[in-house]
Amino acid sequence: MAANFWNSSHYKQLFDQEEVDVVHPLDKDKGITLEDFKLIKMHMVIPICKLAQQVKVRQRVVATAVTYMRRLYTRKSMSEYDPRLVAPTCLYLASKAEESTVQARLLVYCIKKMYSDDKYRYEIKDILEMEMKILEALNYYLVVFHPYRSLPQFLQDAGMNDISMTQLTWGLVNDTYRMDLILIHPPHLIALACIYTASVYREKDKTAWFEELRVDMNVVKNIAMEILDFYESHRLITDERINAAFNKLKP
Repeated sequence: MAANFWNSSHYKQLFDQEEVDVVHPLDKDKGITLEDFKLIKMHMVIPICKLAQQVKVRQRVVATAVTYMRRLYTRKSMSEYDPRLVAPTCLYLASKAEESTVQARLLVYCIKKMYSDDKYRYEIKDILEMEMKILEALNYYLVVFHPYRSLPQFLQDAGMNDISMTQLTWGLVNDTYRMDLILIHPPHLIALACIYTASVYREKDKTAWFEELRVDMNVVKNIAMEILDFYESHRLITDERINAAFNKLKP
């Protein structure tokens, strides 16, 4: 893996928001709106997390899997690449990329144990076939840098590395994967936005520390606002709304 983010394929593949917010024509034909598109991607983080808990892989593998899924849907349609199969396959691929390999057989066993619904009853060959399709769609670019990498050092430098603040910021970083932030912003800015959000929430004035960093605080604050907007809007999302979006993907 590239040691430096700025020289990596991850940096070269960062998108603008407008590039990420594009519904594929095949999905549009099924009535999928941009809101549906975002909802489905957000919801598919849940089965990836549940499956990761079953097979006992670390959070970094989950984050990489979610990033692969989100990268995939900037290029391919949900109609052709069923999110219900893409989610476990991305976890399988991420486990290998992050050197925490999980056997496809175990994934299939856990999926069948977790879901009685026939829509989730995949076999090993389904995972392996989808893996090759995803690899080709991603042009085999599997490098992902995460905010977790810089977070501990930032917290230490800011004098905010107590257990309470570490848990809060770590949780905020986890939740950023329910949005497209990892496709758009350098990971260290996402980490800083989470620290900024946590410092405001805990009423810790870290203005001087942020100024010393010489980063674009407008970008950091904009990311922080996106995180807060997500929490606000997420409260209003019902299961019925999510099911309605998925139903549009039916053949």
